[in-house]
Amino acid sequence: MNENVENLVVEHLRAMRAQMGKMEQVLEEVNLRMTRMEAGFNVLRRDNTLLHETDAGLHARMDRMERDVARIERRLELADAD
Repeated sequence: MNENVENLVVEHLRAMRAQMGKMEQVLEEVNLRMTRMEAGFNVLRRDNTLLHETDAGLHARMDRMERDVARIERRLELADAD
């Protein structure tokens, strides 16, 4: 009887060890996928930052062009009298 109990305990321990092994594999895969997602988000953040920098540069350029056009209009006396 005692031997049967010991065998049953050993069987349960082996099953638990196998389940833990499977869980470790799944956890490793989840960690790998999470790392890939974080890398992807970092790429998106960098791209977003570059877009904002480009947008800011374009706005500065448009401001300079508007200022130049206003100066040209004043020199040519084309500006409306407000």
